Amino acid sequence: MATQEPSPPSSMENNKPGFPRKILANKLEDKHLCNCCHNILRRPYQAQCGHRFCSYCFNRTVSNGPQKCNACIKEEIFEEPTSILKQGCAFPDNAARREVENLSAVCIHESCTWTGSIKEYEVNHEGKCEFMIIPCPSCKERVRLSEQERHSERECPERTLNCKYCKEPFHFKNIKAHDEICPKYPMICEGCAKKKIPREKYVDHIKFCSKFRTPCRFHVVGCDMSVEKEKIHDHERACAYEHLNLLLHYIMGMKVSMEGLQPQGLELAGHKLVELHQSLRELEARVSLLSHTPSGPPVQGAASSSSSSSSGALASASAPPPHPSSALAPVLTVSTSFTPLPSSVGAALELQLHSEKTKVAELGRRCIDLEVKAGTFENVVCVLNREVERFATTMEASNRQHRLDQDKIEALSNKVRQLERTVGLKDLTVAEIEGRLREMAATTFDGVFVWRISDFTKKRQDAIAGRAPAMFSPAFYTSKYGYKMCLRIYLNGDGTGRSSHLSLFFVVMRGLSDALLKWPFNQKVTLMLLDQSNREHIIDAFRPDVTSSSFQRPVSEMNIASGCPLFCPLAKLDSKNSYIRDDTIFIKAIVDLTGL
Repeated sequence: MATQEPSPPSSMENNKPGFPRKILANKLEDKHLCNCCHNILRRPYQAQCGHRFCSYCFNRTVSNGPQKCNACIKEEIFEEPTSILKQGCAFPDNAARREVENLSAVCIHESCTWTGSIKEYEVNHEGKCEFMIIPCPSCKERVRLSEQERHSERECPERTLNCKYCKEPFHFKNIKAHDEICPKYPMICEGCAKKKIPREKYVDHIKFCSKFRTPCRFHVVGCDMSVEKEKIHDHERACAYEHLNLLLHYIMGMKVSMEGLQPQGLELAGHKLVELHQSLRELEARVSLLSHTPSGPPVQGAASSSSSSSSGALASASAPPPHPSSALAPVLTVSTSFTPLPSSVGAALELQLHSEKTKVAELGRRCIDLEVKAGTFENVVCVLNREVERFATTMEASNRQHRLDQDKIEALSNKVRQLERTVGLKDLTVAEIEGRLREMAATTFDGVFVWRISDFTKKRQDAIAGRAPAMFSPAFYTSKYGYKMCLRIYLNGDGTGRSSHLSLFFVVMRGLSDALLKWPFNQKVTLMLLDQSNREHIIDAFRPDVTSSSFQRPVSEMNIASGCPLFCPLAKLDSKNSYIRDDTIFIKAIVDLTGL
């Protein structure tokens, strides 16, 4: 006897709402819906008011205290305290749970062909479908579950890689930046062509590499030659004339630059010289004025005034005369004291000019230092430009290889999808063959057939709901080359027996050997509902009406069923009986073989 599969563990009960409506393969009924989330019930609970809820939905609703039942309010049947939802007022509805779990289901994800029951969906397929769309945990891009691993390893821009040189982790989007600073990144010496030199040792290598080309020492004055270190002295000897010529031009340029700076100092000195000349002319004018003034009686102390120093004469000349008679003596003294002024002014100007030249020389030295630094920076920039060009070439090659790999991956993916489709078709063929084998295993060739119908309660509920009102049995035969027949049963009745009786009919089917048989079919048929205690079987028998089309030679797959619409009252099956055990009944058909 087949046993029912266990339900999923109860740890799943409180963390998911109802099943989405799209998974239901057949017509949706309101009784299968949660009154909270309005999806298909998952672990249904029935409240005191009779409404059903998912376990998750009910616990979430009453988590904040007692709540009014919205379904009761909507249906206008609200009454306290029955319609108040609270902890402990609901119980697991196992009957509804079994009914829901046995409903036919399909996968809701596009391109997935999975089918089964809701129980199988929850246990084996939910959250595991390869066609399910999920967000990448790193970049949040939505990908299929079956492609998540490939996306995480090859496509995700946020994926973490380990440098194959220094083994340090970095994000894929930073791969270029990491390659530029990786201390272990392999470099190639442009001089000796040595490969795989770690970046951290590259500078030390080129310091001692005799083949490495360095700028000439005279590059600061214009020599643009790059020479191998071992040949630098040969170059300097061979190009000594050119180097001296460049050096001469450089010095001449510096001289021109200095001359361009000197006029500023000379102009300042010129202004000072003009001011001194103006002062001199003013003093001379005053002396001339004093020389033309009439003389008076001499004043004592004139001899002492004539023997005073030139500075005293300048002072007496600049001050107003005390008396006209004493003006002559100062005249001679003033005229002799102005003669040394031009030499002192020239010395001052020479000092000023020397100071300006010193400043110009200092500026020239600074310019030279800046040019040396600029040359050094230019060399560094050249090296970096060469590195960038090499990196660009390497990256372009990597991109080409990446595109080739992507094309190969796409081709392989197409082959895999084609093989998956082929396997899917093969699976359908295998399933069909397995169904035929099961039918053949149940087939008899002696006119006697016992039909076992399991899950009677569920199938009867399907018949009452109209989902599967009738069921056909496997085919059976009167002999290996005899008549082909089957049974058809209505668990909720048909015709005059609808909703009151179990209806059982006999069907003649088209067989491979019909041309060899006698028609119309005229064998007595006995139908039985077996008492599993072997005490009182329900039996009905009939002989075919040879004028009915039901017993003529079939022209289609099967003829119209004929039998007993009032075969067994349903009341007898609803009461305590021995016809149903372990939710299973047995139907037996016997075809009289007399005359065959």
